[in-house]
Amino acid sequence: MTDLATGVEAGAVILELRGVSKSFGAVQAIRDGELVLQEGSIHALMGENGAGKSTIVKIIAGLYQRDSGDFFLGGETVHFRSTADSKQAGIAVIYQEPTLFPDLSVTENIFMGRHLLKPFGRIDRAAMRKHVRSLFRRLGVEIDPDRPAEGLSIADQQIIEIAKAISLEARVLIMDEPTAALSEDEVSRLFAVARGLRDEGHAILFISHRFDEVYDLCDTITVMRDGAYISTDRIEATTVAGIVRKMVGRDVDSLYPKQTVPIGDVVLKVDGLTSAGQFHDVSFDVRAGEIVGLAGLVGAGRSEVARAIFGVDGYERGTVTLGGRIVPRLNTAAAMQLGIALVPEDRRQQGVVLPFGLARNSTLAIRSRLARFGFISNASENRSAADWLARLSVKAKALDTSAATLSGGNQQKMVIAKWLATNPKLLIVDEPTRGIDVGTKADVHALLSKLAGEGLAIIMISSELTEVLGMADRILVMREGHLTADIPRAEATAEAVMFSATHERRSAA
Repeated sequence: MTDLATGVEAGAVILELRGVSKSFGAVQAIRDGELVLQEGSIHALMGENGAGKSTIVKIIAGLYQRDSGDFFLGGETVHFRSTADSKQAGIAVIYQEPTLFPDLSVTENIFMGRHLLKPFGRIDRAAMRKHVRSLFRRLGVEIDPDRPAEGLSIADQQIIEIAKAISLEARVLIMDEPTAALSEDEVSRLFAVARGLRDEGHAILFISHRFDEVYDLCDTITVMRDGAYISTDRIEATTVAGIVRKMVGRDVDSLYPKQTVPIGDVVLKVDGLTSAGQFHDVSFDVRAGEIVGLAGLVGAGRSEVARAIFGVDGYERGTVTLGGRIVPRLNTAAAMQLGIALVPEDRRQQGVVLPFGLARNSTLAIRSRLARFGFISNASENRSAADWLARLSVKAKALDTSAATLSGGNQQKMVIAKWLATNPKLLIVDEPTRGIDVGTKADVHALLSKLAGEGLAIIMISSELTEVLGMADRILVMREGHLTADIPRAEATAEAVMFSATHERRSAA
């Protein structure tokens, strides 16, 4: 069987899609889709939201059937009619948020529907536990086989799904945005497991928006755009700029279109903020027109400080002042009234109400303003929402379109629109581009830069170092709850930020 003429050297081809197409009514989701997975390889699949990645995965998983084209597995043509067919053929999908049975043990989840039996049909729990321990040793992780699945971290749940796939002798593993909810240590453990499986000869398809992860883990990369196959290359033969160009179909001069704008008076002043076990003696200010990046490793206390400023969480000591007025503790209504807005880290859990439509979601923070005699008309709701959604170029069929059907990027824009409708003086954005495609990232960055140019004070919390370096006028670095550095843009380097994030405290400028 021929490959894609890319010069990719790895094991035998185990899975191949060739000329695959899939339509949903008048919408052509995939056209001439191509993908080759080889044994002993970790293969990245990249593209913007709507590029067709999810449709390709669902075809491989048996959830969708292709309209045309060829699907080979182990050199043989396959036609999956269900997910059960795909699993039986040796394909497993590890999703961002696994769906285990919370009341069952780890062992019972792994052996669901195929228990090992003793004579006379009794379940052999000891044999199953022994097998699970063996699987975890093979994967290099420690999880109690007898503990309930309820309360496990997302990272542990993913490992359990991987163990289940291995126990089923899966040859192909698909990891669909597996790191979005993981800490840095959990990502490292997951990558160690993935490399071990690669070395055993498994084929792994890795889907992510994060370039640093793709370049750290993968050896081959396929790019899709607008439902079509663009290219497949060895990872060392590519550059981030080149991949971005292929993904968006145009040159992106800069993912970080930071404008130089006049910096105005102090808007926010944080003085001696302290919360036991979270952060200690944090002091800084933010001025009008300024984007202040808040950097640090996961667990450094960045989000906790933001939540305290907004009044979601309390603190024992210190003060928060906005425009010269004290912001009361644990009072989000007062914070909003004074002019603070917070775009949270987890947009799906804290930023949107998924069953609600765009108009309702976009006006949640200003409903009291829209009410007349205790009632809100659809017309006033729609007028307000339409204005802000248009300004942020949110793409949707109608204002009553459910938020659950939007792409991650459009959900994020909708959450930002909701808070901008409050006319804030200070905007706090926590991981503003997490889980969204590169083109939408550039849109969000351009929006933040434009807002700063209009005089808005912005705090941007991000785990992506390049994002902080590209967008911030100053970078505040936190380590273990302490502010360790205040670095102006002209002096900011990756080395300086990482030093302050990982070493003992030094005086903040």
